[in-house]
Amino acid sequence: MFQDKRKKAKVKEYQTNLKDRLFDFAVKNLELLTALDFSPESKVLRTQLAKAATSSGANYEEAQAGCSKSDFLNKISISLKEMRESNYWLRIIKKVIKLEHDKDRILDELILESVELKKMLGSIIVKGKKSKIYK
Repeated sequence: MFQDKRKKAKVKEYQTNLKDRLFDFAVKNLELLTALDFSPESKVLRTQLAKAATSSGANYEEAQAGCSKSDFLNKISISLKEMRESNYWLRIIKKVIKLEHDKDRILDELILESVELKKMLGSIIVKGKKSKIYK
């Protein structure tokens, strides 16, 4: 019983940390996008990355109100897909857009953060399929 409560508390802490990281990831991406010029190519990148980066966190938030385990895992899966897409657009920007040094450093940090967030979301899906802890 006590061990089960500790396990649930650890999951809650993990989820809060992830929730905050996803929120910060979205905000930092939106801030980075202000550094892009207004060419047609940059407009596509700006739109696609803004949608994917904010959608990942939004779907994670929605998963917290999932009415079943499968609903919860479905929303987490969507969150993971959006994070993968965010990583893709960040790497495209890295490859084709010349940014100022400080913005380029932020871009590198966002690419690394997207990799870590993908791992965290993937882990929830794997554990969720095996466990009763997640809704």
